[in-house]
Amino acid sequence: MLPPLDGVRVVDLTHYLAGPTVTRLMAELGADVVKVEQAPSGDPSRTLAVMKDGRSGYFVQQNRGKRSLCVDLHDQRGVDVVLRLVEGADVFVENYGPGVLDRRGLGWAALHDCNPRLVMASISGFGRAENPWDHKTAFDLIAQAMSGLMHLTGPRDGPPMPVGTSIGDVSAGVHAVAGIGIALFQRERTGRGQHVDIAMVDSLFHAQEMSVHGPPLTGGRYVPNRGGHQSRLTAPVGVYRGPQAWIVLHVMAAQWPGFCRAMGRPDLERDERFADLAARQRNRDELNAMVEAWMATFATDADVLAALDAERVPCAPVLPPQDAKDHPYFQARRMVRTVPDPVLGEITIPGNPLRFSEMDGDLDLVAPRLGEHNAEVLAEVGYTDADVAALTDAGVLRRGET
Repeated sequence: MLPPLDGVRVVDLTHYLAGPTVTRLMAELGADVVKVEQAPSGDPSRTLAVMKDGRSGYFVQQNRGKRSLCVDLHDQRGVDVVLRLVEGADVFVENYGPGVLDRRGLGWAALHDCNPRLVMASISGFGRAENPWDHKTAFDLIAQAMSGLMHLTGPRDGPPMPVGTSIGDVSAGVHAVAGIGIALFQRERTGRGQHVDIAMVDSLFHAQEMSVHGPPLTGGRYVPNRGGHQSRLTAPVGVYRGPQAWIVLHVMAAQWPGFCRAMGRPDLERDERFADLAARQRNRDELNAMVEAWMATFATDADVLAALDAERVPCAPVLPPQDAKDHPYFQARRMVRTVPDPVLGEITIPGNPLRFSEMDGDLDLVAPRLGEHNAEVLAEVGYTDADVAALTDAGVLRRGET
């Protein structure tokens, strides 16, 4: 069975994380992705974070299955190469800073003139559509701060804290994949491509499920703020100290009777201190203390979770990501994969969360060396061996060992 994006051609002018997330997901679903890297050194993530033998695990994880074309975009000949690629492409993805590609003749207007069927996706901190902050450079932390996410994260009486991973980058990337898919679907109806404009701030702000409507609906009585490790709205909801580590509970009205049975305290179901959500909110400190005292009576966290699962109480261990590879859930879902790499040998990475009934398993993909596919890609769009040699001699095309 062919993968869902087989035959879709993608020109990828992305770097670091938000943009490469888009094209990584597309490559894992069968798209032909040409990663255009700025000469001479390519995507800056090639030298980022954990390195071995000059090869970045960060780069490998985000760029498996792509073909690398390393070209000097400051040279018009390099820009002409990209435009030639765009003529036959379905999708163009970029996450450059504000105005960079427009100044090089690779903005939406130029690309749309070149290929009216092209779907272009731009990912930025504050969006491409005109707004007072469209000029600002952003990274993940900036988006977490501006979106309100950071305001809601951290100890109740402490400073705002970032989430421990680049959630803004990845969220924007996944939103872009959805936008591209919708734009491709519409193109089947109209024959025309369009520009998909994704802002990291918007992607995170969109996740605010109560904090926007809550204050006006309550006349300002509800004020969103950091709640710490346990909910301020009700209990038991949050993170609790288990006999070995930490356990998360989320007990709402429907789960309360089962939770009381799991604790061996069916009398608590009708206790006036905890009889409904409002009562449990008022007495949450007392109830939370009872929960942790009950957990402490077990020998292991697994025993606590088994007692809760027996009554269908929503719960989970707070799992360190390095332990996921040994967990039966992640094994069964193929969400931790060990894949080959020509430099690193083997690398363990997260699996693809997008699953399709008509796709058989995962594709065997390898991250490219810098400029590895220069000649191959250019031959496909009409460049001769002599053309490629001339561009290489002129420094327009570059190659690297990792």
